[in-house]
Formats: sequence, C-alpha cells, structure tokens
Amino acid sequence: MRTLNLGILAHVDAGKTSLTERLLFDTGAIDRLGSVDSGNTQTDSLELERQRGITIAASVVSFRLGDLVVNLIDTPGHPDFIAEVERVLQSLDAAVVVVSAVEGVQAQTRVLVRALRRLGVPFLFFVNKIDRLGARPAEVVEEIASQLSVRPVIMSAAVEAGSRHARAEPNDFAQEPHFSALSEALAANDEALLDDYVLAPERLTVERLRKALATQLAEGLLHPVYCGIAMTGVGVPGLITAIETLLPAKAPAPDAPVEGRIFKIERGWGGEKLAFLNLTSGTVAMRDYLVLPGGAAKVTSIQLFDQGRLEKVDQVTAGRIAKVGGLAHARIGDWIGVGGKRAGAFHFAPPTLETLVRPRRPSDNTALWLALQQLAEQDPFINLRTSDDASEMFVSLYGEVQKEVIEATLSADFGLEAHFEQSTVICVERPLGTGTGIEILFREPNPFLATVGLRIEPRPAAAGNSFALEVDVGQMPASFYRAVEEAVAETLKAGLFGWQVIDCHVAMTAARQTSPASTAVDFRRLTPLVLAEALSSAGTVVCEPIDSFRLEAPASVLTAIHTLLAKSGASTTDSIIEGGVARLAGTIASANVQGVQRQLPGLTSGAGVLENSFDHYAPIAGTQPSRPRLGANPFDRANYLRSLR
Repeated sequence: MRTLNLGILAHVDAGKTSLTERLLFDTGAIDRLGSVDSGNTQTDSLELERQRGITIAASVVSFRLGDLVVNLIDTPGHPDFIAEVERVLQSLDAAVVVVSAVEGVQAQTRVLVRALRRLGVPFLFFVNKIDRLGARPAEVVEEIASQLSVRPVIMSAAVEAGSRHARAEPNDFAQEPHFSALSEALAANDEALLDDYVLAPERLTVERLRKALATQLAEGLLHPVYCGIAMTGVGVPGLITAIETLLPAKAPAPDAPVEGRIFKIERGWGGEKLAFLNLTSGTVAMRDYLVLPGGAAKVTSIQLFDQGRLEKVDQVTAGRIAKVGGLAHARIGDWIGVGGKRAGAFHFAPPTLETLVRPRRPSDNTALWLALQQLAEQDPFINLRTSDDASEMFVSLYGEVQKEVIEATLSADFGLEAHFEQSTVICVERPLGTGTGIEILFREPNPFLATVGLRIEPRPAAAGNSFALEVDVGQMPASFYRAVEEAVAETLKAGLFGWQVIDCHVAMTAARQTSPASTAVDFRRLTPLVLAEALSSAGTVVCEPIDSFRLEAPASVLTAIHTLLAKSGASTTDSIIEGGVARLAGTIASANVQGVQRQLPGLTSGAGVLENSFDHYAPIAGTQPSRPRLGANPFDRANYLRSLR
C-alpha cells in the first residue's frame, strides 16, 4: 500500500474547500456533494466555519485511488490563520496550490509557495473558477511563472474561459505542439533527455516524458498546472490522475519502530485531549505506551481517517493519520518514538499583534484564563501571557479576523463573554553587542547554591536563538544544564524593554555545584539574574515589524495614493501603470497598515486593493518603546528575589 499526505493550499476564496469536496465526491469517498455556501462540506465542520464560509482550522479526510491512500489536509486560506498551515506543512508529502483564474496570484499564494520551496515539498497548481466573468487562465499562468519564480508546465487548456460554457481540455502530449513543449521543458533539467531530443528524437516516448515529469516534480524543478472548476468538477479528473501518477507517494513500513509527529491538538466532547498523529513508521495499537518529549503515555483511543469518515479502530499503521487519545502531555510539534525529535524551525513569521482580554463579568476571570489556556494549547502562536494573579491576559494575533474568531469561540464553546482591547503591535529586541554575566557559588550577593556564567551575542537577522555549553558537561547532572537552558529560553521572552529577545546566541561559560546541597531549582532561579546582567551589558535595540505590500488602484488616483503612503511612512520600491491601473509595491511599518486599509476605499471609490505580509524587523530610532512585564523582573534584583520568596 502506498500513502500520500496531500495538502490543499490557497489564498482565501480561491476555491480550496470546494476542490477538497469535489475530490472526495469524485473518488467515491462521499456520496453527497456539499458546498461552502450551504455550510455542509466535510472539512469545514466547525460552526464558525459554516457561518463565515471560510476555513479556520486544518481538517483531515482520506480517500483511495487504487493502491494509493491519500490523506487530504484542507488548510485555512485567510492569513490570520497561517499558524494552522504552519503545523501542517512538515507532515506533507506534496501539495496542490489552488489559484483563482480571476484574482490570480495573491499575497497568501506567494507566502505559501515560498514555504513549500523552503521545505522541499513538491507541489502542482490548479487554476480554479475558469467559468467566472473575468477569468484569465493564460495570464494567471504567466503570473505564476513571474511572481512565484517557478517553472509551470501547462497540463490542460481552458476553452471559452469566462463563460458558463468554460471547459478544460487536457493536453495530448502524444501530439504537437504539446510533445515538443513538454520535451523542451524537461530537457532543461535533464542532459540525457536533451541529447535525445536533439540527436535521437525517436527515443522519446510519452511514457518516458511522464516519468521524467514525475521525477522533476518531486525534485521541485517543474510544477504542472491544471485548470478547471472545482464546483462543477470540470478539469478535476486530470488533477486526480496527476495525484495518483505524478506526486511522490511513500511505501511506509508498519513493522519498523514507531515514529510519527503530532501536528494538531483538539479537545473531545468530554474535554479529553486528542492528538492528530501522522504516523510515519511502525504500528500503534490500543493500550500501547508512546514515548513523547513530555514522557511516556498510554493510548486510550484511536480514530482513523479513512474514506471520508472518522472510524474507531484498535490500531493504526504507518502512513496513516489518526486522532489518538490518552496523550495528556502531548504538544503540537512533538515527535513520538525513541528518536525523540523536536519540531523544526517555523516557516512563517510569528504574530505581530497583541490584545488584552478581559471577562465582561469579573467573576469569570478564572474561567477565562482556563479557556484561553486551552485555546493556546491548540494554537501555540496565541502565546498567552498572564500576570502572576491572572488579572491581565494577553493573546497574540495575526489579524482582526482571528480576534473575532477567538471571541466567538469563547462565547460558543465556553459560554464566556470577553472584551478585547484595541490591538497593538508586538515589537522585539535584538542585542547590540556581546555581554557577559556571572554569579559565583558562596560569593555575595548570590543567594543560590550554584555558579552560572553566561555570554550573549547577536546572530544574523532571522537566524533565531541558540544555546551552547562551553563548560565541562561531566561535572554536574544533565538536569542542571537543562534547567539553565530552559530558564534562558523563558527569560529571553522579556528583555530590557519587556519585548522578546530574538536572533541571539547564549553560551554557558561557568558552572559549579556543591554536592549534595545544590538542586536544579538553584540553577533555574539563578539563571535569569545572570542573563539579565549579560543583556544589560550587551544592550538591546527595540525593532518593529515591517510588512511588504502590493497595492492596486486606478491610475487616476495615483497622486493621492502616493500621498497616503508617504504620510504612513511607506517606502515604494516598484510602480507600474498598465491599462489604467497602477500597481505599487514596497514596505510599510505593520503599525500603519490598518490606517492605509481604512482610507484606501474612500480614495479609490472601493477599487483599491492592498495585500500585505510580514517581511522583517527594523530598529526603532529614538525613544525605545517598552512593554509592561507580567511576571518576576530579573532586571530588578530586589523585586525578583522578593517574588521568589
């Protein structure tokens, strides 16, 4: 049996969920076709998804194509829910990127394709909605090539696009000019094929070209493009054939040691934790003990995604995706198995907004805290921050739609009415130089039975944080070093000005214990003071998030648009006027994006469109903004030690 984890990715409203529904129907996994408008699709199962007509949470369904089992994962298209896509990407074998034939390549399309290429996930395109008024499939293929820096290979042609008679005709690669076009595209990456194309064309067959296409697709060199109409099924049979014959499926080993990854957490009807497990190797049965980073746990229930349904089973084998109960300490990104792998680096930017959440009834404060903790468990990017007494609770956001969804979820699922303050931008801090700190055992003013020395230094932008030991690791128990590393990570969440410290390297330069009196707690409590000293020595600069933007508006209002962007501090790097339409690109501070979005409709009579996405962090000149601390402050020694007592 072969298996394929297939992601369906797109910008919002490109037709992603409709395509998922059509694939399930056409392959016989479901016998009734649902629709987004009717709110009865297989994958949009949340009440909020049905009300809003958008995908909020990633959903899994499964269907079969001969000996191939396809685990189909439908992901959100709205940028406010990019964290859901982040959790899915590392479990994918391949992806279908859906692009609207009317809107073409959009902001989220670019973000998704960049992430797929970074991860090395093979993908193909489906140009949807070729029947819509204004459909321009040929131009969209050109946009795919120019804006996404990929090499598309047209696999089907749209006929009578933009009308209700639109249809998709598959290219016959046994005939010209399709045979030569495919041969030339493949020959650019295959010298043997190029030689035969030039010197011995009789050696080239359609079968050989298809095998070469599958190979180059798997290597990310070429990307087939199909077109059609997901709602009616036009062009979908060709896509199904490509899924079965072109995309790189796997032959997993059910008898090998157990390995897999948890990519999603949700709660059952009784509040029990359910982990979405992508099992890559071995077999997991009821009552088995699984090894996770948080410790071993016993499997109490297994629900398998199969043929469009979720079924209770006694075991799950490699290559399948299941909901597993009993893993109380499981976290998103955990790997199961003796290998104990951890989650890889994030491939999307973190949230850039934050909001203060308060219960409308003060008596609900504890209930709200518990509810937000549960939501943060399901979405770690929410990054719940609370004061010691939980009187203040902050959540991180990608956008205002996500805020509305959290508010509605609290009301519908927990019966809580909450008030969200106006969103503010989340800044970060970067070290300005190298700094050191040390506290020595039995030497004042160190009150702990431990010696800790640390050095912090800057790393390149977007490099992330790292930690290393520059001491003899054999002189103390491993738990002591682990306590230091964990305390460093926690302390870096609030630097000199209260913002998270990023792009830095921390090295432990000194360590000593007194046996048997010293404990891991001594090292855990001393580390924040030492790191605060090192950070103060190095100094930090506060950096604000900067977005890249693309703006499209009538050329007649270009002067007014330039004035608006200038007042907002935007920097324009590209400006094109074509067919009475002005297209601008550049960068703008994330804090100023909403102001532009509010004024744009009035300036352009509703014709202006602004797309934006996080690009980088830039230092703030002048007075450095600060963020209130919610916990113990190691930069104030007396306050910190008092909080521990």
